[in-house]
Amino acid sequence: MSLKLHNTRTRRVERFVPLRGREVRIYVCGLTPSAQAHLGHARSFLFFDVLRRYLEHLGYAVTYVQNVTDIDDRSINRARETGEDWHAIVRGYYADFKASMARLGVREPDFEPYATAYIPQIQSMISALVAGGHAYVTADGIYYRVSTFAKYGELSGRNVEELQAGARIEIDERKDDPLDFALWKFAKPGEPKWAFDGYGDGRPGWHIECSAMSHALLDPDGAGFDIHGGGADLIFPHHENEIAQSEPLMAHPPMANVWVHGGLLLFDNRKMSKSLGNFEPLSTILDRYDPAAIRLLFLRTGYSKVMNFTDESMASASAELERIKRAYRTLSEGATPVATDLQATGLIARIEGALDEDMNLAVALAELLAFANSHELHAARAGRDAALYEFSYALTLLGIAPQPSWREVPALELPADLPERLKAMLGDAVALDGCEPQAALATVIDARNRARAAKDWAKSDRLRDVLLQCGIVLKDAKGETTWTLAG
Repeated sequence: MSLKLHNTRTRRVERFVPLRGREVRIYVCGLTPSAQAHLGHARSFLFFDVLRRYLEHLGYAVTYVQNVTDIDDRSINRARETGEDWHAIVRGYYADFKASMARLGVREPDFEPYATAYIPQIQSMISALVAGGHAYVTADGIYYRVSTFAKYGELSGRNVEELQAGARIEIDERKDDPLDFALWKFAKPGEPKWAFDGYGDGRPGWHIECSAMSHALLDPDGAGFDIHGGGADLIFPHHENEIAQSEPLMAHPPMANVWVHGGLLLFDNRKMSKSLGNFEPLSTILDRYDPAAIRLLFLRTGYSKVMNFTDESMASASAELERIKRAYRTLSEGATPVATDLQATGLIARIEGALDEDMNLAVALAELLAFANSHELHAARAGRDAALYEFSYALTLLGIAPQPSWREVPALELPADLPERLKAMLGDAVALDGCEPQAALATVIDARNRARAAKDWAKSDRLRDVLLQCGIVLKDAKGETTWTLAG
């Protein structure tokens, strides 16, 4: 078996072959911290977190770069609207994003470059593009000349003539062609700026930032790196423009060997938008749901497909997480995870088989849940210690590391309306007036135990069945009756 990935640029699922032996270099476009992060951002970074973990599981030495677009039209506009310093805006929103990523179990990047720390590298690339005839200077900035790159539109599959027909020139732009894009924007009053000898003070355009950072950190020799990723919304124009401005300066293109893109996220079948009233910051969603359940929800859908987020889908994912916790708790009773060759139960091999096929997370999750549902059989056959180790390893591989709290039996919360429901079904057979839920349950269990002692099996069974209808399961063992919630 070997890993295969869908390459956006070739539109094919291809066998992944690193450019440098067992080394894999990945660049993922990160956040522009001009507003609160949302769950759509999380979906993309969660996927690349699992891809990174799997590549390391396969024995590759992974270098993972995820940038921060800390200077951008949006952060500048936000500063203008609020009166805050743009540095403070970026720091605040990015700190909130980082805290959310930590709660989701997303590992820190190996490198986390800020665009403003790479101004010299950005200016060097721009100067080289101008010298090579790929860029030109106007009164308001320096623009990339799209007509000089014959492969423009290859990544997105768009026809240049159609793009030209739909393109437009923004106010204050003085470019030669509507498709041309800004590499450097000359300074305007009140905006942050950097000196650029020979051209003029200003700030970089969005696309050139990523080209310069990926080149500096992953591809200094101009021979390309392994994987470039991001959300599907970045394919055009951002990634298309990165290719156009990077490859003319490379010794051995392409810029990236494989382009991998995650699908978009909808909320109740609609694109998330403040104007539609369905925008919710990522941090508040993490307050409402277990972060591990959110990871499970994202694992259910192919990483490149459009996904719909609903309260119902989260409820289902939360139930799956509880099944996994119960399986882990059962395996943990009297067991210690002992390192094995990861083949004792076959779970890891089955997950590998799924992930090798273009990171088929849904099938990998199905294998994990099937194992959870039959964990006692696996433990009996292979040894509980080995089964616990494989189960824990598989969970961690998917970014759902078992927590110490999983070993604890959770407190069971009875429905608040339990006394009323029992009263409606039992009438005056059991005195329940004024009881709290716990007291009502104890009263019914006591009445059942007295019926059993009197060998009144009909009444005993009726009381047991009434509790079952209320979602409460009784278990009689060693002269004691215990209960749990159904499901």
